[in-house]
Amino acid sequence: MPEKHLSSQFDSELSAVSTRVMELGGLVESQIRQAIYALSQFSVEVADQVTAAEVKVNAMEVEIDRDLSSIIARRQPTARDLRLLIAISKATANLERVGDEAEKIARMVRSIIQSGAPRSLPSLELRVASDMASGLLRKALDAFARLDTTAALAILKEDNLIDQEFDGFMRKLITYMMEDPRMISPSLDLLFLAKAIERIGDHAKNIAELIIYIVKGADVRHTPMAEIESVLK
Repeated sequence: MPEKHLSSQFDSELSAVSTRVMELGGLVESQIRQAIYALSQFSVEVADQVTAAEVKVNAMEVEIDRDLSSIIARRQPTARDLRLLIAISKATANLERVGDEAEKIARMVRSIIQSGAPRSLPSLELRVASDMASGLLRKALDAFARLDTTAALAILKEDNLIDQEFDGFMRKLITYMMEDPRMISPSLDLLFLAKAIERIGDHAKNIAELIIYIVKGADVRHTPMAEIESVLK
């Protein structure tokens, strides 16, 4: 990921911490897949696996943050190197929050199963949105590893599709609730799940914004797309 430095040890440290971030990303991707599988199969067992993985996710975040603090204290990096380390820290925090969202989904799956909620609700349709969110996270991690601003821009645009998917799913659930009041409680549960999936897409978007921050030194959060495209020209 980073450029070569005069100190090979510094390069080695940057490479090691970057590898750990990718490992963390792979772990939270697995959490997402398992959480949605637990929902589609109504599996408490798989939901419990997601919850158990959260302990490892949290521990990895703490370890990476500690390593970053050590590098900054010893190397006293400036300019782009400092931006890179700050961005890695923020990316790690976003990945940990993705794990939190996956764990929320797992907890809600257990609640839905225990309450005996109707299986006729469109829970399988959440798989489409979850696949989009998981795929977006994967693209964000790949772009982050390569510091690819072109891919980052595409990710920012693609996040809008996940938002549209969430809006469509919400309208469908409202229809279910209007047609049968007994569906209100389980529909709200699914709405909670859909929101968690949408948030995963938001965290992928945050990572894409960090790529632009590293390369261009520009904070593009809450920035109109046209302005972001201008920054990348």
